[in-house]
Amino acid sequence: MPQAEQLLKVLFLCTGNSCRSQMAEGWARHLKRDVIEPYSAGLIASGLHPLAVRVMAESGVDISQQRSEFIDDYVDQAFDYVITVCSHAHDTCPRFPGNAQVVHRGFDDPPSLTMGMHDESQVLAVYRRVRDEIRAFIETLPGALDNSEREIKRNG
Repeated sequence: MPQAEQLLKVLFLCTGNSCRSQMAEGWARHLKRDVIEPYSAGLIASGLHPLAVRVMAESGVDISQQRSEFIDDYVDQAFDYVITVCSHAHDTCPRFPGNAQVVHRGFDDPPSLTMGMHDESQVLAVYRRVRDEIRAFIETLPGALDNSEREIKRNG
């Protein structure tokens, strides 16, 4: 395994750091640990969503020990990439030191989509769909980060 300093340092950023960015961090740790050093944070830290933990566990990925982190805890760290997984985080993404590239890849927000749903199987279906979409994206990394068609903002 490469040394930690050789890994791509990637921060997954969303609004609350409760679901999508947590799933992305978990998938990156599970699938890409040999090339990516993953982190996640939110514009606020709203706590790890229990259904995100549940559907990730169904796929063999334990994110139960991850913590909901506030973006301000990371603004002094140098990242290779900051991947925003929601539009709000992308639009308000803070600047990071160094040459961090901000890449946007939005995903639906399961808690918002399932608000008011009472059928557990329908709720879980939404979480599972988003989980699987995030996994499919993580599987393309780091190659997809070199795709010239991505939306990117250079920090610095």
